[in-house]
Amino acid sequence: MTISQLIELLEDYREQHGDECEVRLMTQQNWPFENRIAGVTSGAEMNEASEDDPSEYFDDQDVAEDAMVYIVEGGQICYGSKRAWETCRDC
Repeated sequence: MTISQLIELLEDYREQHGDECEVRLMTQQNWPFENRIAGVTSGAEMNEASEDDPSEYFDDQDVAEDAMVYIVEGGQICYGSKRAWETCRDC
């Protein structure tokens, strides 16, 4: 999924549910969990962090692509629903 595709889908949901609708991350299709979203980062930001302080990230690999955006999980909230995979919209 590209940034443009994700933005388009989120804009559709914003129209339906409003700006204050919470966004969560559903993970593990066979044993689903709902998770908070900690934030967003990019491959470039992660790779630059290891260059700035290599001693802190000595056992961590760089990511392959700078031009990649990651939605970062912020922790499990509760069990999820397998229906998320049946009803998810993609582009």
